[in-house]
Amino acid sequence: GNNVAKPPGARPVEIPQPAKSLRILLAEDNPVNQKLAIRLLEKRGHSVLVAGDGQEALALLETHAVDLILMDLQMPKMNGIEATKAIRNGGARTPIVAMTACAMASDRQHCLDAGMDGYLSKPVRAAELYETIDKL
Repeated sequence: GNNVAKPPGARPVEIPQPAKSLRILLAEDNPVNQKLAIRLLEKRGHSVLVAGDGQEALALLETHAVDLILMDLQMPKMNGIEATKAIRNGGARTPIVAMTACAMASDRQHCLDAGMDGYLSKPVRAAELYETIDKL
């Protein structure tokens, strides 16, 4: 048995946590990208809801309050731009961050026009993800 008593007050070294842990909706259809994003977000103490496409994201938003939405642009059924417009038309002001593999200026403009608040290019890098979340 391993019953080595820890000295009182000893704490494991932690990554600096953000001011608060957020409830984040991740709308992403690629399982590999889902896993990566979930791992990065949970490492910072955030809780993550996952939607496989825009429609699923909208359905989840009807029943869950979230603080931030990470929205992949290229999704089946309903893409990120369409989903964002639907969310904004519903009156929600939740910050929405686009995630896209094709980071062209025109894409960025589409995202902002649709009512998105931020923009991450894929593959998502941890530092960039955390920085964007902390800014919002």
